[in-house]
Amino acid sequence: MSQSVKFLTPLALFLALVVLLFYGLGTDPRKVPSPLIGKPAPEFVLPVLGEPQRTVSNQALLGQVSLVNVWASWCVSCRAEHAELMRLAREEKDIQIFGLNWKDEAPDALRMLRQTGNPYVVSAYDPDNQVGIHFGVYGAPETFVVDQQGIIRHKHIGPIDRRAWEETLRPLVQQIKAES
Repeated sequence: MSQSVKFLTPLALFLALVVLLFYGLGTDPRKVPSPLIGKPAPEFVLPVLGEPQRTVSNQALLGQVSLVNVWASWCVSCRAEHAELMRLAREEKDIQIFGLNWKDEAPDALRMLRQTGNPYVVSAYDPDNQVGIHFGVYGAPETFVVDQQGIIRHKHIGPIDRRAWEETLRPLVQQIKAES
């Protein structure tokens, strides 16, 4: 092998890595497509947070447009979005906000809800990711928009703020309501 080829091979590999790095930096990590869009929400039965003798299932998502919000007390971004979820729970009567408390300790989660309010009609308790894995959750917060038939229509990665609600989620909820 000639000297120039030995020199150019590592250089070419380095340049390829630089190109991949710049491509990756230019993509939005919140726009990861979910393979569940257009499919029924995964079947599950989980205990209700704070009421382990009571369970909740995917059947709770039927009949009304639902936001399934994956959250945890240890999640800083979840705390950041909490005020917006509280506002939605007060003002938006055409949706239900369903919580999926994910990889959390029940006492910590309950303390957070006592201190900051509870926007959820019910919050399922998934401490060991039994259900989160079936939803394809890889971080919190994530929110799924589920239609009245239990079909996942959208996955929002990251905290919901007023802008995300007004520009993306509210128009989708209105569209789903208009279709029914």
